[in-house]
Amino acid sequence: MTKTFKAKSLLVAALLAAFAASACKPAADVADGLKPPVARIVPKELTLHGHTRVDNYYWLNERDNPEVVRYLEAENAYATAVLKPTEALQEKLYAEIVGRIKQTDLSVPYRSEGYHYYTRFEEGKDYPVYCRKKGSLEGAEEVLLDVNAMAEGHGYYSVNGLEVSPDNMLLSYGVDTVSRRKYTIRFKDLATGETLPDEIPVTTGSAAWAADNRTVFYTRIDDTTLRSHKIFRHVLGTPVADDVLVHEETDETFACDVFGTKSKKFLFIVSGSTLSTEYRFIPADKPLAVFKVFQPRERDLEYDVEHYRDKFYIRTNLGARNFRLMTAALDRTGKADWVELVPHRDDVLLENFVIFKGALVLQERRNGLVRMRVMPWDRKVPEHDLDFGEETYAARIAMNPEFDTEWLRFGYTSLTTPQSTFDYNMVTREKKLLKQEEVLGGFDAANYHAERHYATARDGVKVPVSLVYRKGLERNGANPCLLYAYGSYGSSTDAGFSSARLSLLDRGVVYAIAHIRGGQEMGRAWYEDGKLLKKKNTFTDFIDCAEYLVAEKFTDPGRLFANGGSAGGLLMGAVVNMRPDLFKGVVAGVPFVDVITTMLDTSIPLTTGEFDEWGDPRIKDYYDYMLSYSPYDQVEAKAYPALLVTTGLQDSQVQYFEPAKWVAKLRAMKTDKNPLLLWTNMEGGHGGVSGRFRRLRQTAMELAFMLDLAGIKE
Repeated sequence: MTKTFKAKSLLVAALLAAFAASACKPAADVADGLKPPVARIVPKELTLHGHTRVDNYYWLNERDNPEVVRYLEAENAYATAVLKPTEALQEKLYAEIVGRIKQTDLSVPYRSEGYHYYTRFEEGKDYPVYCRKKGSLEGAEEVLLDVNAMAEGHGYYSVNGLEVSPDNMLLSYGVDTVSRRKYTIRFKDLATGETLPDEIPVTTGSAAWAADNRTVFYTRIDDTTLRSHKIFRHVLGTPVADDVLVHEETDETFACDVFGTKSKKFLFIVSGSTLSTEYRFIPADKPLAVFKVFQPRERDLEYDVEHYRDKFYIRTNLGARNFRLMTAALDRTGKADWVELVPHRDDVLLENFVIFKGALVLQERRNGLVRMRVMPWDRKVPEHDLDFGEETYAARIAMNPEFDTEWLRFGYTSLTTPQSTFDYNMVTREKKLLKQEEVLGGFDAANYHAERHYATARDGVKVPVSLVYRKGLERNGANPCLLYAYGSYGSSTDAGFSSARLSLLDRGVVYAIAHIRGGQEMGRAWYEDGKLLKKKNTFTDFIDCAEYLVAEKFTDPGRLFANGGSAGGLLMGAVVNMRPDLFKGVVAGVPFVDVITTMLDTSIPLTTGEFDEWGDPRIKDYYDYMLSYSPYDQVEAKAYPALLVTTGLQDSQVQYFEPAKWVAKLRAMKTDKNPLLLWTNMEGGHGGVSGRFRRLRQTAMELAFMLDLAGIKE
């Protein structure tokens, strides 16, 4: 640890007094005069398949235990003390990051049912204001929700699931004030501004309106596991206790949701697991009808459904590893009656589609990059791809609520291009930039360079790596470098822009994204080769990408940093166990690190739905394989890089006790003097605290942690 981490003796004394009052005792090892808290050891034996694991920190699972809270607060105090010398840098970074944000800002409006909807932000305020204008953008503004006013007096506040009724007069939305993803659905009369008395608790937050403008369908979640498992029908003005259960998902590996089609003609219930989906539907104008199964669920059969005119459109993996597009008649929806529209291709992943009166647009992924393919129905205009013109980027189909338009709305960004919204004329091929995120503070994209490389993994597979750095950088092995990855759930990490990242690039840091297996960048096989009994490919791909950056002289192990969150935090935990010598420092956000214990506890949110992602440890083959990489179980008495680990006390996706236990075990076993810090957002959840500015404090802390270790001083 560098001497910049030393704190004044007065602060040390105060901290030690605080630690003495807690359930912790000072560590035997002292780092630069600061003694970290040490969690009490209470051995608990966990035996399965004839194998016993001893978990000394299992007691930290008790969220409501005052002793646990005191321990987490002591860790926060220790982290604050260790990072005290970086406070000036943190403040400078925070000011830089906030200074690049246009505080008074407006989203690009989209048109739906005669209204233009948009979101705006006001200077100095953390939360959005949701608005609309009738007829044209010159009309009077109607504020749907001012979340700043709603959030007053709350430490955490989140609004989601805004849905306007078919007659445009009512709004449904969800509110969460705890960060446990338990939303209460509320309703607003948009004519009077009155909030209706109907309140529906413990939901996902979103509702689907029937055509009568008074009936809604919503998803109830389990109060403990948070699994969305019941769909109810509610009629406005009637007691919630009288709501009718229309579907219950009894298979614990499935979750369900309800939504309306773009055509507003049908309501769908979708039940899904990792490897299977099943849809049910009713006409939107018949809310009392019984939901009919579209295609019964089958193991390994996935499909999505949309409606247009006299057909349903189905994206499915039926006989198609990378998915294909099918159609079905409205009265014959089983797979035997599906008709192929877009065939399967071995080298193209069909990710999404959107239907217009004049064309079908596909969002595809080829060679790791998103493409958009325009396919006119009448074939008078040739089908074609949009040209994005950069080596590495991110693009997506955006909000397109109307059928009768020639204009496709899409979003685009790259490592050097701020978030941009375009309209594209599918007939004339005119492309209009509607808005590009304004980056204040003198940003000039011409000062930065992005490129795409391919690292060769140990089994010969080529793994894409996206890079960005400030022009003029020398590849001499002396540059700090931050390598990021996720690599799970088939979630692809595309190369998008970050204004906060400029604070690294402008200080000579190379930023890299490893598009490792477990994501879906290179097609469905890329995902399948990074899950279950092939999960270690995710970790070794990341290590091989890191070694590639060193070999290509972008950096060296003494200046290489790694970052990942959630399942990407599992990645961080695995690679520091496997190759701790390769990294100077690691930031692990809300890390999933206690794999076996979590996957054996079906009361924990997400567990039952993820056996097909990680494996079921009740089966010995999976238990043995998961044990071989589980970061918490594989901690050893050896030197580790510097670690900053973050979590949220209310995290509903990766429980706070996983990173807390991991840090406690690392502290007890590691042999180095490198910083090991745990930072818990006591009011936050999986995404940290709420508010667009408050959460940037943590971003500044994480960047300062790495820059200080890299020896970059202000």
